[in-house]
Amino acid sequence: MLEKVDLSKKIGKKEYKAELERKSEKLAWLQRQCKEAGIPIMIVFEGFGAAGKGTQINRLIQPMDPRGFVVHAGSKVTEEESSRPFLYRYWIKTPAKGRIAIFERSWYRSVLSDRFDGITREEDVDNAFHDIRSFEKQLTDDGTVIIKLFLYISKEEQKKRFEELEQSKETSWRVNKKDWKRNKEYDRYLRMNEEMLENTDDAYAPWTIIEATDKDYATIKIMSVIVDVLEEELGKKPDKESKRAASEGKANPGEEKEAAGEEKGKSAYQNQVLSGVDLSRDLTREEYKEKLDKLQKKLEKLHSELYLLRIPVVLAFEGWDAAGKGGTIKRLTSHLDPRGYAVHPTSSPNDIEKVHHYLWRFWNNMPKAGHIAIFDRTWYGRVMVERIEGFCTEEEWKRAYQEINEMEEHITNFGAIVLKFWLHIDKDEQERRFRERMETPAKQWKITDEDWRNRAKWDEYETAVDEMLLRTSTTYAPWTVVEANSKYYARIKVLETVVDAMEKKIEERKKK
Repeated sequence: MLEKVDLSKKIGKKEYKAELERKSEKLAWLQRQCKEAGIPIMIVFEGFGAAGKGTQINRLIQPMDPRGFVVHAGSKVTEEESSRPFLYRYWIKTPAKGRIAIFERSWYRSVLSDRFDGITREEDVDNAFHDIRSFEKQLTDDGTVIIKLFLYISKEEQKKRFEELEQSKETSWRVNKKDWKRNKEYDRYLRMNEEMLENTDDAYAPWTIIEATDKDYATIKIMSVIVDVLEEELGKKPDKESKRAASEGKANPGEEKEAAGEEKGKSAYQNQVLSGVDLSRDLTREEYKEKLDKLQKKLEKLHSELYLLRIPVVLAFEGWDAAGKGGTIKRLTSHLDPRGYAVHPTSSPNDIEKVHHYLWRFWNNMPKAGHIAIFDRTWYGRVMVERIEGFCTEEEWKRAYQEINEMEEHITNFGAIVLKFWLHIDKDEQERRFRERMETPAKQWKITDEDWRNRAKWDEYETAVDEMLLRTSTTYAPWTVVEANSKYYARIKVLETVVDAMEKKIEERKKK
């Protein structure tokens, strides 16, 4: 593949200056237009050492407004980052709408330099390719433009540049033993790069090979590619807005009625989960107190073992309003070391969160190795409240099932325990708890008008929850439906499920 690329391409100085002026003016204009249109952009620079990534990024940003972009240098992975899944450090750097993020090396290090150095095991390479494609697909489906540039030079040219860098005290630090090893084993590293290009060259995020022997030629080609992509994307914008408008209720009235009927009324052929749950399960107060004490003491011990073995844990709580999520979380955490866990209550996204991918805010709160993250409401809002209330398009919430499954798979591949709980109560029990809250001064803050409005859409939510449970309960991140009419029974079931999963994971880790 790469050996077919003609690396002798050059451009004359006069032509370069004229083209640079034209492209720079166009690029500055396009940056302003993309900001106005709210298009997030990611520009990725990969390629061989000494191919000129730093130089090309510096030339690229000269005509751009520095307030609208950020450059992320390919620095070493920090201890904080190494204690989380490898995509974490990139998810939290994804740009907001209208901004540009430029990456000097990127998430591809896992299948390039890390693979060459033996940090990424060969048996993990396929999973890494899968995670990368999933990451890029989720972002582009959400409207992010990803431009990937691969700077290519020959073995001889790389060697010459390394030698030139080493001759100067100011630049000698830029060449190390690993660089020379990759030059010495250039063909092996070349094959890894070709495999990476072949596995991740997708229509939604294609690669462009940049012939980088002549730096001026490379500059003009890079600018030309970026200008072309952004012009094309701006041209698509009206179509995207039309599709969104159609999905928000401006379609054919007959189609609206049909869609509404399907959403509100359960189809006789739809798979159902919640209707089969036995909500009569209960525990006496004595049984509850005895079991609770034993389980909390076990959790205290297991928490220490998780920390020592560097096992992260993600616990996700969803359920009907007043189903008892808060009380359950309180009992779950009462004996845990507060330095080793965090509870993240999820409310409506704020202005900063709204201009990012909907998963961005949850990635920011994923636990590092040995810690526990507990989410009171989660990323599943996408396929429940956002679906029902029309806060996202039908295309977006339907796409979310796969996006969520892939995120959870990536986290579990890192070694995390992921458990998800749906606390289920019936409609009569919810009404009883609502009225109790209204009549109890100390609990009135827990009940809002929105709770009553959501209750009016019970059947629609039940349809959405049934589909969510079926489509996102996986072997690696299962859902547990908790019979929660009895708070005692619900709390014990949750704690037992968490204890069992922790004990199993700890036993597996100790055997390795």
